[in-house]
Amino acid sequence: MTTTTYDYFHMTDLNTIGEIGLIDRIRQATPAPQHAETIRGIGDDAAVFDWGTDYGLLSTDMLVEGIHFDLTYVPLKHLGYKAIAVNVSDIAAMNGLPIQVTVNIGLSSRFPVEAVDELYDGIRAACEAYNVDLVGGDTTASRSGLIISVSVLGKVPKDLITYRNTAQPNDVVCVTGDLGAAYLGLQMLEREKQVFLADPNMQPDLSEERAYLVQRQLRPDARTDIVHELRDLGIRPTAMIDISDGLASELLHLCRQSGTGAVIFDENIPLDDQALLAADEFKISPVTAALNGGEDYELLFTVRPQAFEKLSTNARITAIGYLTADPDQVVLATKAGQQTPIRAQGWVAGA
Repeated sequence: MTTTTYDYFHMTDLNTIGEIGLIDRIRQATPAPQHAETIRGIGDDAAVFDWGTDYGLLSTDMLVEGIHFDLTYVPLKHLGYKAIAVNVSDIAAMNGLPIQVTVNIGLSSRFPVEAVDELYDGIRAACEAYNVDLVGGDTTASRSGLIISVSVLGKVPKDLITYRNTAQPNDVVCVTGDLGAAYLGLQMLEREKQVFLADPNMQPDLSEERAYLVQRQLRPDARTDIVHELRDLGIRPTAMIDISDGLASELLHLCRQSGTGAVIFDENIPLDDQALLAADEFKISPVTAALNGGEDYELLFTVRPQAFEKLSTNARITAIGYLTADPDQVVLATKAGQQTPIRAQGWVAGA
């Protein structure tokens, strides 16, 4: 058996290229598909396969204890639900609907059987909510806590498939729901954890008026409802992506792959009233929370201006800007006319 020895003093730190750079590096080193059925591989929310009249969609995601969730305040049932929802969101981002899921879990010895039952209660609840069949998976031991990996299979009619790289200049940039609430919910949960660690007799101060923020963090919902609505209106987005890493990161993905720029108006970014109050409490800009917070699992999509006319009265869809022909200019515009380049915080190794 041979082992590889690395000179770590002359290696590239992952943080210098970030998540986007790492994905691009893997994609560029991956050979072109060998099978005619493979339509799209690395680089979108899901892989795409030719199923005849429909395209098949396949996406996978991993949740790791200590990185993506903290069991100090995350109920296992909520975690199971979220594990399914975040994967279904990737299928929705391709304008598709989910069909089946597999779930792989790594468990440490501290988890009793009843804890696994609770996790799967949430998984089954999400499968029922999204009309998805749980068809298999794998279990293994883990030395580093709980690990959940979910793969979801979906489908979409060929004439409705929506990618990230097909947006055009002058498209209207839209988002569903509101943004930033999940991040602010996380701040509340982390604060209460620190209070509890300092004094275990203290009760969590999660008042009813903050319930929405906590729910957005612990039990997000994938926007398959919007997929149905767009189909009912006869609208096919020119491009779409789900908002898992924050609006800034996803917008940059979409613009880079489509070869466009964008102007986003900060006053148009939809923010819930609870998010505004919490942002003020934590001394955080609510726009920054929306741009870089992540885990909202809303949809960011673009449509031609004439198509947006059909969406303009939909309270769950907001136009936040437009695309331009200059790929070097992805900016946030203020009411006063100032423009600031949008940067993505993105994933950081070990964070």
